Amino acid sequence: MVFFGLNGWVLAVLLAGVMLGATVAGLLAGRAMSARSEGFREPFGVLQAALIGFMGLVLAFGLSLAVGRYESRRAHVVDEANAIGTTYLRAQTLMEPERTESLRLLRAYTETSIVIGETVPGGPAQDRAVAESERQQRILWSLAGRALDRAPEASAPRLYVETLNETIDAQSTRVYGLTNRVPTAVLVVEIVLAAVALAVLALHVATLGRGVLAVLLAALLVVLLLQVTFDLDRPTRGLIEVPTTPLVDVASSMSAPPAAEAPSGP
Repeated sequence: MVFFGLNGWVLAVLLAGVMLGATVAGLLAGRAMSARSEGFREPFGVLQAALIGFMGLVLAFGLSLAVGRYESRRAHVVDEANAIGTTYLRAQTLMEPERTESLRLLRAYTETSIVIGETVPGGPAQDRAVAESERQQRILWSLAGRALDRAPEASAPRLYVETLNETIDAQSTRVYGLTNRVPTAVLVVEIVLAAVALAVLALHVATLGRGVLAVLLAALLVVLLLQVTFDLDRPTRGLIEVPTTPLVDVASSMSAPPAAEAPSGP
């Protein structure tokens, strides 16, 4: 949660500062020890190799967690868009006046769902959008209940109620998925271990008197990998966002006249 609240550029500068700072500290310490480091070179070589390997495993683990959550969020958007689209089609089979009121409200509900996907999870703007969506859900459910009361034996209201329930559940799943982030403890371990591993690598290279540029490039690559991991876990900010395209497409399809005419009787 601490890292999630930071601006993307601020986070990138912070990560670069930590990794490059650890690398420079290792280089300076290695140069200071180079004159009397004959007995330490082999142990440092073994240690840095072990730390680099362990760092790679931890970074890969954190990246896999972030990628998994990112893919789940994309799937949740598609699921909700499909549920809304089916609900909109089935709403066209309702009797009036519930039909017209439900169709109008479903259009507004879809726009609200798009707003939810474009605001910062847990932020004030998203809280307002979620509250508005819940208000719309209550009205839609009330209209569905009225349609069911008017024609308790008809299949159309029953099918509509079933799909409306799936639509409400789909949005709840998506909202919770937006806040399901990689645990902060995992991210802290990644940063600390990467900094220590780079510092030991730089120290070992400095005692040998070569490879300084390679160490700096390794630090930049670690920063890039960490930034991608953080970016994947920030669904509405950064370079890698969860698109709301499926919901936008559904909203666009709702601008056309209803495909089915209003039923003339129950």
